[in-house]
Amino acid sequence: MPKSSKVTQRELSNEHVTESVADLLALEAPMDYKSSQMSMNMAGGGPPPIGKPDISPDLEDGRPAWNSKLQYILAQVGFSVGLGNVWRFPYLCQKNGGGAYLVPYFILLILIGIPLFFLELAVGQRIRRGSIGVWNYVYPRLGGIGVSSLMVCGFVGLYYNVIIGWSIFYFFQSFQYPLPWSECPIRRNGSQAIVEPECEKSSATTYFWYRETLNITSTIADSGGLNWRMTLSLLAAWIIVCLAVIRGIQSSGKVMYFSSLFPYVVLFCFLVRGMFLKGAVDGIAHMFTPKLEIMLEPQVWREAATQVFFALGLGFGGVIAFSSYNKRDNNCHFDAVLVSVINFVTSILATLVVFAVLGFKANVMNEKCVVENAEKILGYLNSNVLSQDLIPPHVNFSHLTSSDYAEMYGVIKIVKEDSFAQLGLEPCLLEDELNKAVQGTGLAFIAFTEAMTHFPASPFWSVMFFFMLINLGLGSMIGTMTGITTPILDTFKIRKEVLTVGCCIVAFLCGLLFVQRSGNYFVAMFDDYSAGLPLTIVVILENVSVAWIYGTKRFMQDLEDMLGFRPYSVYFYLWKYVSPVCLLILIFATVVEMAISPPGYNAWVQDLVSYTLVCLVLFSLLSYSYCPRTINLKASFTQPCAVPNPYDSLASMEHKI
Repeated sequence: MPKSSKVTQRELSNEHVTESVADLLALEAPMDYKSSQMSMNMAGGGPPPIGKPDISPDLEDGRPAWNSKLQYILAQVGFSVGLGNVWRFPYLCQKNGGGAYLVPYFILLILIGIPLFFLELAVGQRIRRGSIGVWNYVYPRLGGIGVSSLMVCGFVGLYYNVIIGWSIFYFFQSFQYPLPWSECPIRRNGSQAIVEPECEKSSATTYFWYRETLNITSTIADSGGLNWRMTLSLLAAWIIVCLAVIRGIQSSGKVMYFSSLFPYVVLFCFLVRGMFLKGAVDGIAHMFTPKLEIMLEPQVWREAATQVFFALGLGFGGVIAFSSYNKRDNNCHFDAVLVSVINFVTSILATLVVFAVLGFKANVMNEKCVVENAEKILGYLNSNVLSQDLIPPHVNFSHLTSSDYAEMYGVIKIVKEDSFAQLGLEPCLLEDELNKAVQGTGLAFIAFTEAMTHFPASPFWSVMFFFMLINLGLGSMIGTMTGITTPILDTFKIRKEVLTVGCCIVAFLCGLLFVQRSGNYFVAMFDDYSAGLPLTIVVILENVSVAWIYGTKRFMQDLEDMLGFRPYSVYFYLWKYVSPVCLLILIFATVVEMAISPPGYNAWVQDLVSYTLVCLVLFSLLSYSYCPRTINLKASFTQPCAVPNPYDSLASMEHKI
């Protein structure tokens, strides 16, 4: 801003600035970030408060605005509530102490979640810019924070939309009865009909996911070429996203009315239906049985902090972009608390639904286990391997209950202790089935689909479930795309329609990496390594920029000018001390974990019909070695990626990239 301007003269004379928009337009040169007055004032002793009208970065009448407060809230809720609420939070809750996990999660939501969410909302609303423009106005040299947010949004959007593509494929496959993943396919060998071996050794839902849907290769090095069905699904996903955001908030705001509300309708329907399923109460009881001793482990708090961090969409730039279209006097503190509470309640609701369904599935699988092992015992009785005296007199094989089988199993195990292992009998405990923790694609496309095959009217529930996943993903993708397009539109004179279509085309072409036959491995790698640590660093830089570079006292005064009231003093200490310390600890813990656990991916090996964890161990800067561990999918869907003893693996494999 020119030093001789009327604004500068009045600032130096301590007069109140009252120029009209016309005066500003007539007398001021176009704003240049690098030569802005905020930059000069920083050099001369710190930036002036954001709330001063003489450094207003944009004219309110020239920027689009939300049609209503409800539309804005639904947009923020749609962005923050995504697939992670359905398949990440329930898994973490089960893994980290059941109901006890809610305690550290809620504490960290108060300490870092709501304060940082409030900070992003306030900065975006006051400065009315996207992520790049916001940090350029706080201090020109901080614009790289916004660029980093934009880049992470790009990486996440590339693979996140692939998941929407998978959901679209399953959605259309659900319009069949019976569901195509309910039974193993039959292979004709001349006049003989046999069950597909790969399916028989795993399960129908597992086979449909890995072979029919992904047609996956056994290693990440073998691309296998494009999967044309997944390519078309990805194209459909990007067309839907493009149509939703092509006119900015004018189009995405209207889409949010449906995409944000419909998942709640489905979740409530599933909850009501799930409560009438056999075993649903067992699943919910298992879920909320607190394991207090686990709550004291540092790992639980680290994962709770990470989930809080990602659940609210911090650091992506979408929160800042959405709030930049608000009026400057909007009560963003109320919005921060409201959206955070809705997100938390949604996670609890989704957890109830997931474990009601998984409880039903556990009961079905446990009954199947009892029947299969009872048939083995009958065979041993008929062949005189076992004596009839070992069977309790009240046991009826035609109506065998789980408790009767458990009693019979216990007797046989004690009497036949020396040769029991050769019998191949399983304990068939419901607790073991409930303890099989599944997350991500394993939960949505294997465990949940298997449970729905046992539902009455299973195609209807399958259609509803995958339509819900599409809408959950679409809400998050709208926020992600807004986080990309808004800072670019603020910086360059580009038509939003042209920019949106161009971004979607480029993203689709880059996304072809994920729809190869090996694409699922790249999705897993991107999900694990492309966003976690970078986003944490972005958020701590945002926090430090406002609290320490700009100044917490100035920021609190700006909020008072903007909101008409002064936020609680506790925010001063949370922003300045508590949140940065928590984020530093989180970064340190993440780096330590990455150093201890080598990077890797879960590989489905067709020849072995099993899930293999391929862990990458760095021996030198120029050489890598892969160490596999083979896992039976019937035993577990997930396994920590650790470096195993080479002699523990069932197959010796060596992969090179």
